[in-house]
Amino acid sequence: MPSSGSAGPRSFWLLARAGLRRQSTYRLALLAGMATNSAFGLIRASIVLAALASAGSRIGGYDAPTAVAFVWWGQALLGTVNLWGFSDIKDRVRTGDVAVDFLRPVDPQLAYLAADLGRAAVNLAARGLPTLAIGALLFELTWPPGALAWVVGLGSVCLAVVVAFAGNFLVNLLAFWLVEVRGIQLVWMITAGLFCGLYLPVPWFPHWLRTIAQWSPFPSMMQNPIDILAGRVVGADVWGALGSQVFWAVMLLAVGQVVLRAGRRRLEVQGG
Repeated sequence: MPSSGSAGPRSFWLLARAGLRRQSTYRLALLAGMATNSAFGLIRASIVLAALASAGSRIGGYDAPTAVAFVWWGQALLGTVNLWGFSDIKDRVRTGDVAVDFLRPVDPQLAYLAADLGRAAVNLAARGLPTLAIGALLFELTWPPGALAWVVGLGSVCLAVVVAFAGNFLVNLLAFWLVEVRGIQLVWMITAGLFCGLYLPVPWFPHWLRTIAQWSPFPSMMQNPIDILAGRVVGADVWGALGSQVFWAVMLLAVGQVVLRAGRRRLEVQGG
């Protein structure tokens, strides 16, 4: 079986645009997601403010506006960063259709990544930003301190999408060796939700649990971009947060390539 090539810039852009167009067809789903995220944003913001009022001061470097910004940016990024995983690749491995992916002149990992970036762009524009606007109307939020911080924050969101995709891609690739990976996907989803800062800010964790989280890729999926966009992380600390995201993006994508090639060899042995 011939090896697949690398996606050039034009191919990558076309695949990203295809992912964007595919996701944009689900308009009612985007509207429903925005409404759901906004409703839970109200609940989460109220709980966080109650916790701060009980503490009587900051918690883990968060005051009321910063904590509320954490909540609403988190709700805005829920549809953008894919924490819940996907099943396209494992399904194609199970049916054998993944062999077609290997025959294409585009690397499968880059092809799926391009489509996921297109999906993320639609969700951020049509679902995330309206959710954030509702939060800004109802609560006092902190914001990035300047135009550069906005640009860096959006770049951090892109890196978060890549890290989440790369992790989910790896879990899907286990289908080359396992009959069913749904259990592993569930464990990944629960672990990611806890350690990425979806439920509580990672700085609020006990020291031992915070240490575990910081040594994992999960804060790069949500905590880091939220801290930048909420204005909690500024100055030199921003580059540290971005550096962590770049490290995990490169590491997970590289491991994904190794596992993908090992899976390809296994597929040839099984199917000829």
